[in-house]
Amino acid sequence: MDNDDIISTLNDLIETCKDGEEGFKTCVEDASDRHPQLKAMLADRQRGCAAAASELQDLVRAQGGDPETSSSVAGALHRSWVNIKTAITGKDDEAVLNECERGEDSAVRSYRKALEKDLPAHIRLVVERQYQGVLRNHDQIKTLRDQVRVNA
Repeated sequence: MDNDDIISTLNDLIETCKDGEEGFKTCVEDASDRHPQLKAMLADRQRGCAAAASELQDLVRAQGGDPETSSSVAGALHRSWVNIKTAITGKDDEAVLNECERGEDSAVRSYRKALEKDLPAHIRLVVERQYQGVLRNHDQIKTLRDQVRVNA
């Protein structure tokens, strides 16, 4: 794998992290006030995505590249859909969590795709660690969604 491919792969993951950061921000705004722990958890995930993006940006710079600094068009469209859906459903927490889970499904796919590549060992370690965090986010969001559904 040449350096340009490494940088491109990392920049794709940065975009994924930025999508997550913005997506969780939107979900914090759209979640109801009935579950304050939900908003706190979503805000924590937002910060985690920002930290992951920053770490990947540092790796891109170390490879001599220019790091991505924004989210994707697909991420922006997804956030618009979240806003429309929550407006229609009246800030329904289950709907918000469904959309968060869809976003995390996308992040899981992005990280799996990156891990299929022949990344240098030091970069693979970071990507694998972040991937494990994405899997935890996904599982926690799914669990919360199921709890909100039961308590609705």
